[in-house]
Amino acid sequence: MDPTTASSPSTSQALDAVRVRRAELRDSLSATERALAAPAGNRAVVWGEAVHTTLAALAGDFAAHSDVTERPGGLYESIVAGDLRLTNAVDALTAEHASIADEIATVVADSAAPVSPGDVPDLRERTTRLLGHLIRHRQRGADLIYEAYETDIGGND
Repeated sequence: MDPTTASSPSTSQALDAVRVRRAELRDSLSATERALAAPAGNRAVVWGEAVHTTLAALAGDFAAHSDVTERPGGLYESIVAGDLRLTNAVDALTAEHASIADEIATVVADSAAPVSPGDVPDLRERTTRLLGHLIRHRQRGADLIYEAYETDIGGND
């Protein structure tokens, strides 16, 4: 795609919306990681409540991210309209949205109170794996946007 297309009003708005959602998602990822890293010990219920709260926020932020990229007139539609060769990459990211959303829903349900001490190791492991999936998804999304628009949407925004 011609990089000047990234400056069209609709594309610029789509990129701005993605930047906002990307920052929210990054903040949710960080909050979830901090909750997971907290000691559970003899306070598994409290630990589980904190993890559950951050996962619920993560679920909302990921749903907003999926919406802003997939909705009609959204980022993915703009990317494919500008460069059909990126269709496979867009399709792959869209498919990841469904699988990651399912993964999030599972850990949100499994972190619902009460979390027992025996639940902590497995919940930590699965949620840590989820965070890795989300981080790699964000990286692939940034690569796609760069390829489409020769624009860096930022990893630290």
